[in-house]
Amino acid sequence: MPMIRLTEPQSVGELAMITSLLEGSGIAYMVQNEHVSSLYPGLPILNSNVMVEECDHLRAEVLLSRLRLAVRDVSSQP
Repeated sequence: MPMIRLTEPQSVGELAMITSLLEGSGIAYMVQNEHVSSLYPGLPILNSNVMVEECDHLRAEVLLSRLRLAVRDVSSQP
């Protein structure tokens, strides 16, 4: 099954959260440039890309949007 790009994490911490979420949900994934991006942080051309199978893309997008919503809700509280 072909894999397509799900997201481009902006940090190693964000990558860890995303991969943990995908693993916990039983979604197969692959990380492109996982180790290269840690050698030169801040260079956008070397950022990691999280790839998922095409058949799981929609489900992974929904999970990722819930994660982003939860993070945003917590940070906006006084």
